[in-house]
Amino acid sequence: MSKLIVNGGKRLSGRLKLQGAKNSVLPVLAATILCNNACEIHNCPSLSDVETSLKILSHLGALCTKEEDVVTVNPENIDSFEIPDSLMREMRSSIVFLGAILGRMKRAVISSPGGCELGPRPIDLHLLSLEKLGAIIREDHGFLYCEAPNGLKGTEINLSFPSVGATENIILAAATAEGKTVIHNAAKEPEVSDLADFLNSAGAKICGSGSDTIEIHGVKQLHGVNHTIIPDRIAAATYMAAAAITGGEIELENVMPSHLISVLSVFKEAGCTVLVDGKKISLRAASQLSRVPTVRTIVYPGFPTDAGPILIAMLSHAKGTSVFVENIFENRYKYTEELKRLGAKIKTEGKVAVIEGVEKFSAANCECTDLRGGAALVIAALAAEGETKISKIEHILRGYDDIAGNLRKLGADIKVV
Repeated sequence: MSKLIVNGGKRLSGRLKLQGAKNSVLPVLAATILCNNACEIHNCPSLSDVETSLKILSHLGALCTKEEDVVTVNPENIDSFEIPDSLMREMRSSIVFLGAILGRMKRAVISSPGGCELGPRPIDLHLLSLEKLGAIIREDHGFLYCEAPNGLKGTEINLSFPSVGATENIILAAATAEGKTVIHNAAKEPEVSDLADFLNSAGAKICGSGSDTIEIHGVKQLHGVNHTIIPDRIAAATYMAAAAITGGEIELENVMPSHLISVLSVFKEAGCTVLVDGKKISLRAASQLSRVPTVRTIVYPGFPTDAGPILIAMLSHAKGTSVFVENIFENRYKYTEELKRLGAKIKTEGKVAVIEGVEKFSAANCECTDLRGGAALVIAALAAEGETKISKIEHILRGYDDIAGNLRKLGADIKVV
């Protein structure tokens, strides 16, 4: 298994072009299933989750190629409606393929998805919503057997929670359903809007994305399209935190600052200087990071749960005590035990983490527990004295395109072995 070796204590400085968003490219790749000819996806990051998505599409019958950051998917010959258990287990967000397969094939067979263990992330909302659209769903020995023998029909759906995945699955299923579908209490994340933009470019009729009410007027078919994935706002937070914790400075290109307002405010509160210029963000670290009294994760446009571990790692090196309240996932703090190996002082109870800043970290051997927790370990290791070895980095590779190479561009001493 691969490891990251980090020799910390280097001040990071430089410029990076940001990768495409992991949480956007996966549903967009699923959406190509609904098209009747080839799609080109630009700004596509090289991630293990993308590789898994392409394996799923290939298994279904699509022709897929990837050259640098451009993925081409030709779905004309898709003739399968079943995703093998082995592929479903590789990627937690593989459930997003359900709505697209059901929309095209009128039936689907999948197993429960795998990925990071962040506590319960039930797919009940997905299944209940698809049933309202006319799907018949049966569960048997860990597999879901879904069919819509009379086709999917538009309806009104009220989500009890603004789930991103459920919103995306409804949009995918409803795009070619008969009639109008209205989603109330829909997720407002930029990645949902990016999916709607892709589908609209392909001939769908979706309005209201980015608000809590989305209308989808079903069309008979969708055509191929060229689409550029939005920048990854969580990767942006990660590289800014890496610069901040090492007392450095960074300029990020290909960014959507409007997607990062809640995150940028935390960096500013911690004493960093943040400047926005079009699609660029510049950050200069404070001579001493300051505590941030309270940060609460919440659905967009609030502070994103995925950025929580990253900022907790940074604030573990700040002066004073910060408090985080995690409102999305029940089991998000597993990684904090690994941060403690590096010298962090963090106490967790339920949804709350209390972070007492320390002056220095010391190198240690640690392992990733999940994607963003792994990124948090990298950030802390960059500020630690000595050589840190981070194992189980397959979690990190799910969401970051060449994180070691990018950090080396900024002056870090980091390598994959």
